[in-house]
Amino acid sequence: MKRTIYPKLLFGCLLFGVLGFLIVSGMTAYLSYRYIETEEASALYKEANLIASDYAASYYSNNITLEDFEERLKAVDTYLSAQVWVVGAKGDILVNSRKKTDISNIEVINDFNIGDFRHRYYQTGFFYNCFEEEQLSVYAPVSVNYKVRGYIIIHKPLHMLIAYNHGFLKIAYFTLAVLFLCALALLVPFVCTIILPVKKITKAAGRYASGKFDRPVNVRTNGEIGYLAASLTYMANELNTLEEDQRKFVSNVSHDFRSPLTSIKGYVEAMLDGTIPVESQEKYLNIILFETERLNKLTASLLELNKYGSHRALLDITTFDINDTIRLTAQTFEGACKDRRISFELILTGQTLFVQADIGKIQRVIYNLIDNAIKFSPSESVITVETTVKNEKIFVAVKDRGIGIPKESLGKIWERFYKTDPSRGKDKKGTGLGLAIVKEIIQSHKENINVISTEGVGTEFIFSLPLYQPKDGQISDKPPA
Repeated sequence: MKRTIYPKLLFGCLLFGVLGFLIVSGMTAYLSYRYIETEEASALYKEANLIASDYAASYYSNNITLEDFEERLKAVDTYLSAQVWVVGAKGDILVNSRKKTDISNIEVINDFNIGDFRHRYYQTGFFYNCFEEEQLSVYAPVSVNYKVRGYIIIHKPLHMLIAYNHGFLKIAYFTLAVLFLCALALLVPFVCTIILPVKKITKAAGRYASGKFDRPVNVRTNGEIGYLAASLTYMANELNTLEEDQRKFVSNVSHDFRSPLTSIKGYVEAMLDGTIPVESQEKYLNIILFETERLNKLTASLLELNKYGSHRALLDITTFDINDTIRLTAQTFEGACKDRRISFELILTGQTLFVQADIGKIQRVIYNLIDNAIKFSPSESVITVETTVKNEKIFVAVKDRGIGIPKESLGKIWERFYKTDPSRGKDKKGTGLGLAIVKEIIQSHKENINVISTEGVGTEFIFSLPLYQPKDGQISDKPPA
């Protein structure tokens, strides 16, 4: 059985209620009772001192009669709900607020010793076994002419203090119950805003783990949970796209490898079984060589793309003249352009223009873009290569006057193996990886490349590179030392 958050939260809430009850019934009950006992003892002590200094002193000074003294003690007894005793120094009970005084039959407290109170003015217990239930006993000395004549002792049953404490605890229990109900009530929005979305996210993660990316995470909340759901949905879309790209990639690779391998296999078998006579074999061997070079080129391009895609490509950043690089690269196409009478128009800013980049990889970018322009340019056309400087960036543009790229294909030309021509391109030597490599190289330099194209007019590719700036901030036409 799976352990979910909800039962744990419910158990935690119940545990909170139980612990709260135990704390209130234990620690709070003890502390509150001690507080009540101390406060009650303090109040009784004040009453005992008042009686000792007023009524008892007047009685011992013969200013009031015994009957008056007893009546006043009864009134105090009724007010305090506590017995008031006047005890002699030897433990004889001289006056009891709840009994008529009988001088001939005085009660004596066995083993009475005022020192048993020690440093406190009260004690709890049965008071020398004079009571059947525990009492809070408070004493105050009666002094007449600076001589202790006896003690006023007030006894209050502890059950009255306990009953008062129970009333206080009922309030505490009620407050605790309200808090507990509030905690339970808070579980409802917590479950709706946290538990249920987390369950949906967990369920969606399970689907994504099994390769089912078709359904998004149906969570519509703000905050961290909503952000997590949105991130998971985005991840699923990316994985779904990646999986689709992987299928297309495998399909394209299989197609581009199968065609030349089929040709090679067919021609070799034909030569072996004598279908192709010996005098004609040179022609077909050249075809086999051509297909082999095509496979080699395709393999090299795949390895290079894999290097960029895994972020292992290391750039050898140097400072070089981009204008000179363009000139040299354009010269390599003189043979291919001569037959079709294609010319170059180089519009370069300054005699020299230094950039900071990997010269080998930028040469590959320029070569691929010019090669692509030549493939789709008609005979007797012009290919323009231009450099401009703006905002400490150098922009290199390669423009042809060819067939252009359809609008629906503009967003796909960077995909691996994509060719705008349904017949897989006019140039059968193309692999469909050139522009993918170009984009990977430019992005590895943390720069951008864009394309502008109109069907029947031509296509222009523009990419940026960081401009080399000497320390004085001026553009230099000299190579750095």
